[in-house]
Amino acid sequence: MTIEQGGWAVPVRKRGNKLERWEIALIKAMIADGRWPNDQDILAYFTRPTRSINHRAIAEIRTGKKHASVKAVAADDLEGFLSSWPEIDAETGLSLRGDELLIKAREAMVAAVHTFNSAGLTFRAELFIVTAVIAWTYLLHAWFKREGIDYRHTTNKNGQKVVSKTPSGADKFWELGQCLKEPRCPVEQGAKDNLTFLLELRHEIEHRSTNRIDDAVSAKLQACCINFNDAIKKLFGAQYALERRLPIALQFVTFSPDQRAILKKANGLPRNVEIMMDGFEGRLTPEQQVDPRYAFRVFMVGRTANRAPSADLAVEIVPPGSEVAEKFNIALKEVEKKKYLPSEIVNQMKAEGWDRFTMDSHTKLWKRLDAKNSAKGYGTVAVGKTWCWYETWLNRVREECEQHPQRYRSTVAPPLPN
Repeated sequence: MTIEQGGWAVPVRKRGNKLERWEIALIKAMIADGRWPNDQDILAYFTRPTRSINHRAIAEIRTGKKHASVKAVAADDLEGFLSSWPEIDAETGLSLRGDELLIKAREAMVAAVHTFNSAGLTFRAELFIVTAVIAWTYLLHAWFKREGIDYRHTTNKNGQKVVSKTPSGADKFWELGQCLKEPRCPVEQGAKDNLTFLLELRHEIEHRSTNRIDDAVSAKLQACCINFNDAIKKLFGAQYALERRLPIALQFVTFSPDQRAILKKANGLPRNVEIMMDGFEGRLTPEQQVDPRYAFRVFMVGRTANRAPSADLAVEIVPPGSEVAEKFNIALKEVEKKKYLPSEIVNQMKAEGWDRFTMDSHTKLWKRLDAKNSAKGYGTVAVGKTWCWYETWLNRVREECEQHPQRYRSTVAPPLPN
């Protein structure tokens, strides 16, 4: 929940704001020290923009009404805290210790974008996904912590919940997938779909050779960035947005449609990644697929500006329904995946020289591979009850022919002489 204040969306402070155990131990030491007889003076050390604490909390510690079991820190630890106070992030004013999760979330997303935009890197999408997942995990942990939601894994032992531990004895916290499943998770559905896609893709490509997948998933990566920035502003405040940290990325070249087609053909996706992506999107509704929070797409049109300030804009957002948007309406339409009838698959294979590949060959192949299983993403029911195949299935059929040339071609080229 937010309120508008001076044009800024400000999150409403929650009653669940409370002191952490390490802070209580410091407060007890300050009370025992005697230099701070006024509760309000002590409170000043522990109030920060992301969390409001009532001065009553200090009085309850002083009188022993609450937190009696917490021991005060040693005098040296208190002096160490005072000498380094305030430990804050210079840009945001966030406490390095108290707001650690939120700071880590911001820095991880900045690192993800900088990594993807770095010149000379080959596997940029993979690096972005791993780092962005870390950023989102920290962001949701920070929100769960503020809302008083326990985000630790637990097990049931003898009817009681027990916190799960790592081999070294630390609490095990939720991974991003578990955070998204929490009913109170504040992430909107389109952004959830985007993150679920990236998680599935990460599971599919980890520890495997992927070729380059940057072009194929760029719309999802862009949406992930925008969703993160929107979420951090909505949940914690506009002052923590990343727009000022991340300028527009510049590049040296642009590609014509023909050039991009050649590049995509040369750097085709691995079949397992194609199947995963098609299968995932096959489970989404049409509304989910076009949600910009799932995949953010823009088009850029070269133009000559009449006014100098307009000419300086590298990217201009065109409002829906405007004259420019209507003029380029065709460019904004969603491109539907090309579909093939079974006869078109067979004819294509024959045109490529696989003259023994027949309709019977095709039927036996899709049955053997269970290719009409929608989870595999090879095709879909199009008009009426007619099954149509996607490009991924055409590639799989081509792969089958290339693996068994003696089966699908009348004449096989003799091996080259030694």
